[in-house]
Amino acid sequence: MHLGWGWLTRRRRPATARSVLAGEAAAEAARKTSQEIEMEAGEESAEPEFPVAGDALAAAFFDLDNTVMQGAALFHFGRGLHKRKFFRKRELARFAWQQAWFRMAGVEDPAHMEDARNSALSIVKGHRVSELMEMGEDIYDEYMAERIWPGTRALAQAHLDAGQKVWLVTAAPVETATIIARRLGLTGALGTVAESVDGIYTGRLVGEILHGPAKAEAVRALAAAEGLTLSRCAAYSDSANDIPMLSIVGHPYAINPDSRLRKHAREHGWRLRDYRTGRKAAKVGIPAAAGVGALAGGAAAAVALQRRRR
Repeated sequence: MHLGWGWLTRRRRPATARSVLAGEAAAEAARKTSQEIEMEAGEESAEPEFPVAGDALAAAFFDLDNTVMQGAALFHFGRGLHKRKFFRKRELARFAWQQAWFRMAGVEDPAHMEDARNSALSIVKGHRVSELMEMGEDIYDEYMAERIWPGTRALAQAHLDAGQKVWLVTAAPVETATIIARRLGLTGALGTVAESVDGIYTGRLVGEILHGPAKAEAVRALAAAEGLTLSRCAAYSDSANDIPMLSIVGHPYAINPDSRLRKHAREHGWRLRDYRTGRKAAKVGIPAAAGVGALAGGAAAAVALQRRRR
């Protein structure tokens, strides 16, 4: 006998009848859930193997901040320089506020990036490139190594294992990006180039900061020089600012995406990976606590700085 949903609104029904209804409803929900899980598993298994091993015309391009590394590389580098007496506490507080805002907002704001860039250029002006590179090695060990997202690192390694080149593409200084790429075993890095004369920083940039459309142009130029076919390449980023770069490759990925990139990725059928949440982290075997801790740390820093200003 079929028991319709009308039982939910009728009163004075026997407890057994309500129990039967509850049981039928639970069974139906379980059946639907099982079907959905089977469909999701089928979709995942239907995906072609990627990256394709031995494809010499393919490469992978990874954004750095919040894609490969939790937070901004420039901020972590600044912390290391402050420890080495490169600048004062007031300037460190400025870096800290920029980093806290970045972590909580989850997006790259052009005004904040411009401010961070100017701060960094003023700090390194007059210093030798070799001096900063040498310090950068130690700073990576102190502040950056433990902030690499294991999930994204595994994606990069998959491309390397397939025999493909893997490049970082970032607004961070090219020297810092090169150190990170080398320490991760990647091919190299595209980054913002600060002008130097006779090995000494002038405090000016060569061109502009490598951000937004500039990243796409850098990838195009590198692909042409390397003889790559962009439709066979992959790109990974967390920010909607990198949609130009993601759009020129055949395999775009949204990693830890901000809201705008998540929406765009879903509309265009791009693949998503999020290592900040328990659900996604469990799926790829990455501890969720790392992402939660990063957000909590950013919030704490913001609160502390706000209190000091009062």
